[in-house]
Amino acid sequence: MRILICEDSVLLREGLIRLLEHSGHEVVAAHPDTDGVAAAVRSETPELCILDVRLPPTFTDEGIRLARELRAEHPQLPVLVLSQYVEERYASELIAAQGGAFGYLLKDRVADVADFIDAVERIAGGATVLDPEVVAQLLNRRGRDDRMAALTDRERTVLSALAEGRSNQAIAGLLFLSEASVEKHITAIFQKLGLEPDEHGNRRVLAAIAHLESTGAVPAQNPTTPQSGASQ
Repeated sequence: MRILICEDSVLLREGLIRLLEHSGHEVVAAHPDTDGVAAAVRSETPELCILDVRLPPTFTDEGIRLARELRAEHPQLPVLVLSQYVEERYASELIAAQGGAFGYLLKDRVADVADFIDAVERIAGGATVLDPEVVAQLLNRRGRDDRMAALTDRERTVLSALAEGRSNQAIAGLLFLSEASVEKHITAIFQKLGLEPDEHGNRRVLAAIAHLESTGAVPAQNPTTPQSGASQ
């Protein structure tokens, strides 16, 4: 896979290059800031872009703005955003935006090499992969949304797993359910949230997260683990 990296930390940037190349991927460009990234995407045609949230010169939202620009110009380009901390506003903004496959992970996840490479490859393959902390803050909102309050505990668990990108088969294995039971739970979840089911699992996940984010409720913490792309 051809990958472009934009990360200002020399240590992390070089570490990512070695990790990715050791895993059989090709890093076609590695930038310390946003200068020249858009041009490099056009000339190098990467299959995935990995971007830091905070980049020079202000170290605020340069990476987020770059991600928006790249997704606007190249709608099918998978983008993985790395962040030092959970920045819910930025995560919500990118999740709600239309575009190709997308991931938002904390930088700490890079230390778990196997899981990180798995996430990279799944995003490149079309999955949506969200850091467990992001999922916790966006999905475990309760109190001011009657639709979320209508979900059973089991449905909340299934929704959280679905939003992380788990397939129906993976959810079934995680919760010791049949795939038919998982499908019934998912159907009930989207009926209660007022979301029309379709054939695009990622779109449904994004719609659910965008809906929950729009309630403005206070988030609760409930870490979980990102897994493979949804199929329901």
